[in-house]
Amino acid sequence: MAGDHIAYLSVGSNMGNREELLQKAISLLGEYPEILIESVSSIYETDPVGFTDQPVFLNLALKLKTTLSPHELLSKMQEIETKLDRKRLQKWGPRTIDLDILLYNSVSIQTEVLTIPHPRMLERAFVLIPLSEIAPDDVYPEKSISLHHVLCEQRDKEGVRIWKKTDWEDASVRSES
Repeated sequence: MAGDHIAYLSVGSNMGNREELLQKAISLLGEYPEILIESVSSIYETDPVGFTDQPVFLNLALKLKTTLSPHELLSKMQEIETKLDRKRLQKWGPRTIDLDILLYNSVSIQTEVLTIPHPRMLERAFVLIPLSEIAPDDVYPEKSISLHHVLCEQRDKEGVRIWKKTDWEDASVRSES
C-alpha cells in the first residue's frame, strides 16, 4: 500500500459472545481495502476498570498497516462499533465491542474527538500486555522507551490473564490486499 502508516489498536468486549465479537471486528476491519492486519495478540481476559460492576472483558491488540489518516481510521472503527451494536450508555460501562487507536506511527495528536497516543494506555495493563506481545520493541512516543519497558514499569498487572493464544493467520480473519 502506498503511504503506509502503522497503527496499533485495542479491541475489547464484555457482552454477548465476546470471542466471536472480537473476530467479527477484526474481519470487518480487514474488509476495508485501506487496512491490512499485520498481527493479532493473544486474547486476554481482563477485569473491568473504572466501573467494576460488570462482566469481565476479553481484550487483544492489533497491528495494522493503513493508508487512512488517524481520523479516517477512527471513523471506520466507529462504523464497525455501530455494526456490532455498540451502545454508549455509561462511561466505561459494558459494551459489545470497543475499538481504540493506541498508537499511529509515532505521532501525537490531540483533537476534540481523538487523542494519540491513547491517553490512558500507560495506566492499563489490559492494553499494555497484549500490545507489548505484538510490538515489544516499538517505542512509545514522547518517552523514547520500548513498549516492553513501559510494561515492565507497570505496577498493576493484576486482573489480566491469558485467555487464549491465537493463531489468526487463517483466511477467516486475515485479509491480504
